[in-house]
Amino acid sequence: MNHNNDHQLKQISKIKNKVFSGLIWTFFERIASQSFTLLLSLVLARLLSPNDFGLIAIVMVFISLADVFITSGFGNSLIQKKDADNLDFSSVFYFSIVLSCVLYIILFITAPYISAYFEMQDLDMVMRVLGLYLPIIGFNIVQQAFVSKNMMFKKFFVSTLIGTLISAFIGIIYALYGGGVWALVAQRLSSAMINTIVLWRIIKWRPSLEYSFVRMKGIISYGWKLLASSLIASLSENLTNLVIGKKFSSQDLAFYTQGSTYPRQIGTNINNTISKVLFPVLSEYQDDLLKMKLMMRRSIKTGTYILTPMLIGLAVTAEPLVKLLLTERWIEVVPFIQIFSVYYIFIPIHTINLQAIKAIGRSDLFLKLEIIKRIIGLIILFITVVFFDSVIIIALGMIIQTLISCFINSYPNKGLLNYGYYEQLCDIAPNVTISIFMGIFIFSMSLFKLNSIILLILQVIFGVIVYIFISYLFKLDSFKYIRNSILGQIKIRREKKIL
Repeated sequence: MNHNNDHQLKQISKIKNKVFSGLIWTFFERIASQSFTLLLSLVLARLLSPNDFGLIAIVMVFISLADVFITSGFGNSLIQKKDADNLDFSSVFYFSIVLSCVLYIILFITAPYISAYFEMQDLDMVMRVLGLYLPIIGFNIVQQAFVSKNMMFKKFFVSTLIGTLISAFIGIIYALYGGGVWALVAQRLSSAMINTIVLWRIIKWRPSLEYSFVRMKGIISYGWKLLASSLIASLSENLTNLVIGKKFSSQDLAFYTQGSTYPRQIGTNINNTISKVLFPVLSEYQDDLLKMKLMMRRSIKTGTYILTPMLIGLAVTAEPLVKLLLTERWIEVVPFIQIFSVYYIFIPIHTINLQAIKAIGRSDLFLKLEIIKRIIGLIILFITVVFFDSVIIIALGMIIQTLISCFINSYPNKGLLNYGYYEQLCDIAPNVTISIFMGIFIFSMSLFKLNSIILLILQVIFGVIVYIFISYLFKLDSFKYIRNSILGQIKIRREKKIL
């Protein structure tokens, strides 16, 4: 009996170390990538006009929709499939390359018609060049699935860091020499290409000269539901950009997209970290529902503990940040930053619930949930567009949509894992409460007439101090977990050095 208990404890410890190590490397990868991307966007925002960003926003709508067919579904199928072998990976590899080339040809042919519809000069040429992103991603998708399935997240860190650094340099050089919108095209395209080349060099996997229609049929059987779900989500999310781009000006679209960009960069750092690590781990233990629930709870608690104070802090300091970093001509971005900061607070709840549903193999349920959420989203978009002539109201509608979606995504896990939305709300409530208190505290600091740079520095420093102090004072579970995990990793590394 004691032997079994020791074995279980060792197994739990092994899972914990694997998850934490994966989270750390993925988090570093996202932080490094998004930090340089944020810095690049700030530099380019000073060098380029809002119209340039509006043009790219429209182009990216169509590229993102095509991208869904390549990246959503088949890579996840390889990760979810327990006995996936080289034949499975090779089959998906060749299938993805052919599919991506077909999608690029369609995009190339339709580009002039899209340009004429939106009445934007140069849109067709930009779309045809930036569309080369699709074949690059088609080549890269199996590499990413291989890395995720084998928990080799350090590889992501290396490839992303190199790709981001070089592409940032290329984008800034183009902008400085008057490249305009082509600076954004060069940056995005070079980032994808360099990332793919580096990942190909540092990963040992290579496709074999074999293809199985039978294997692909099984992979498509699981993956098409995830693909359909992602396509519905992408259509719904990008429809808002299309509506704003057509009904309002390209500047309005630029303010909307840039306002969502900065909170999203914070939100996706945490969100992508969780989803990249959690899905393969949950898939590995998909037959042990109790362990899955424990991992879900820990992920939701930890994700919201890290993410919420960062987003609330961004919302509170949005105006001085924009004036300092983007200049007065971007001041209309401020309300959108504040709105989307609230929106992205709920992203970990969406992601973690959906990762669990995918890991169990219920891609059919995943699709049903997506259809329900997107119908609700379309209704909210219709109401805000028809009855309110304001982009800000459209953005506020997104908050209503994400709150409703939280309940929809968490509802099935009440039955599947005995982890419903009430228990989830109880898990995140302490983190949200102390984050709001911290936000009120740093907002009160703005009442003092200080230099904007000094004020921002003090708000960041005291925000971190107040948040950690309250966490320590009330002995928050997430704070203790992160502290103990870091100390545990340090201890393990020290022991390895001694040995």
